[in-house]
Amino acid sequence: MVGLWRWRRNPLRRGTDLIEAWVALTAVLLLALATPAVGWLGGKRVDAALRETVRIQHEQRHRTPAVVVSRAPQRPFLTYDAESVTEQKTGSRVVASWRAPDGTARTGTVPTTLRTPRAGDTFALWADGQGRHVRAPMNAEAGRAHAVLAGLGFAILAAGLVECARRLIVRRLVQRRYERLDRAWAKAGPDWGRTGAGS
Repeated sequence: MVGLWRWRRNPLRRGTDLIEAWVALTAVLLLALATPAVGWLGGKRVDAALRETVRIQHEQRHRTPAVVVSRAPQRPFLTYDAESVTEQKTGSRVVASWRAPDGTARTGTVPTTLRTPRAGDTFALWADGQGRHVRAPMNAEAGRAHAVLAGLGFAILAAGLVECARRLIVRRLVQRRYERLDRAWAKAGPDWGRTGAGS
């Protein structure tokens, strides 16, 4: 609203003032309309990609029971939980045995969320089609949360680009004003205040 005075007709209004007012109006419109649209479209594309990833992961990964054979010598660590966006649980690594989808026996060192695992304890394990241990598949809610965050990121990036472009244009306009002022001053400056110089 402060820039509206630049549209008024007055003898002090410069051409760069009018351009700056139009640039400000264009930036406001882009921030109000284009930035949310960019965020929504970007979030929608990320959501579609993550939905496909979730679908593929749920097709390719299977939950299977595993039996603890012994504790692994590593220290406790933080396990990754794909079912939650933020939650991490302290777990431990164990040597466990489980069956692949084709029925073959598998053994390996895997993470578990059991607090005090002992030989013979059973826990759920995610495995791929070949029976290799894999992380749990991402769930739809986590995918949606990631898509929303990506959409917000796209919107913030678009707003930043609009504001940077506006500032660069205004900076160039200010430079042009100073250049014109310097030229006018150089033209009038030597005769400034001298009697009979016409200034």
